[in-house]
Amino acid sequence: MQVSSVRGTVVLIGTALALTCSCAASTVAGSRDSSGSGASTPAIAVVASTNVYGNLVQQIGGGKVKVTSIITDPAQDPHSYEASTQNRLELSKAKVVVENGGGYDDFVGRMLDSAKNSSPVVIDAVQVSGKAPKSGGEVNEHVWYDFPTMGKLADRIADALAQAAPADAAVFRHNAETFKGKLTVLEKREGQIKAAHAGAPVAVTEPVPLYMTEAMGLRNKTPADFSRAVEEGSDVSAQSLQRSLMLFTGKQVKALIYNQQTSGPPTEKVRAAAEDNGIPVVPVTETLPPGKDYIGWMTANVAAIKSALDR
Repeated sequence: MQVSSVRGTVVLIGTALALTCSCAASTVAGSRDSSGSGASTPAIAVVASTNVYGNLVQQIGGGKVKVTSIITDPAQDPHSYEASTQNRLELSKAKVVVENGGGYDDFVGRMLDSAKNSSPVVIDAVQVSGKAPKSGGEVNEHVWYDFPTMGKLADRIADALAQAAPADAAVFRHNAETFKGKLTVLEKREGQIKAAHAGAPVAVTEPVPLYMTEAMGLRNKTPADFSRAVEEGSDVSAQSLQRSLMLFTGKQVKALIYNQQTSGPPTEKVRAAAEDNGIPVVPVTETLPPGKDYIGWMTANVAAIKSALDR
């Protein structure tokens, strides 16, 4: 996908939780031995493909993990990421590896092969989700926008950390339950939006937020060939672009949900058409924004979509 800076957009942002992000390539000191001996135990080395999963591990592991997130920069495209020597070094020492899977971050598997680390527990979020392809197609790999999947993933991470540090198993599972409690709040907010706006039509530039919009009961009216071409970085046909633009000139949608990390001429034209016709533009991203943790980030996304629909 072609990445470029995004010019000013009508950003609809609701009240978000002001939580601190501790996701990217962070190093923490070893934890105290839970036996009470006062001895220091080494933190569990964990590598995550993106800072989304790195942050989740940090919330569950706390001070008992040392998390390295490979992709933290919004300008980095996981589909085309090239591994560095430092990445391979971190993977060679990892006890737990968390990847998205589904073809999103294949670089992790390639690096593990070259790192010659046969011991880590590898957690694939798409596999954990249990989601099957729709109509014989591919699974929408953007599972971090699906709260039930993130709850399952929290449990799986807690189990993997407990396997690496059995004495701290209760801590990890308690932290996972706390995280899932916050997800429940977000799921209730999605349900409230569904109750108020079920069936409301929206457009997206890519499939990134579709798990969230589906949970809200919204209808995606974007031509499938348009969003597919944008996601794959291929050419958008003139016919597909024209059909997409008509969604805004004809006032056929209530909002455009726009992936602001990846853009090009077709998505810029779509965004401009939405703005010119007074249709709210809600920006979303694939990695954690600065200063947010996962819950704060998703709280802002849910609130922004609600604000757009309430207009």
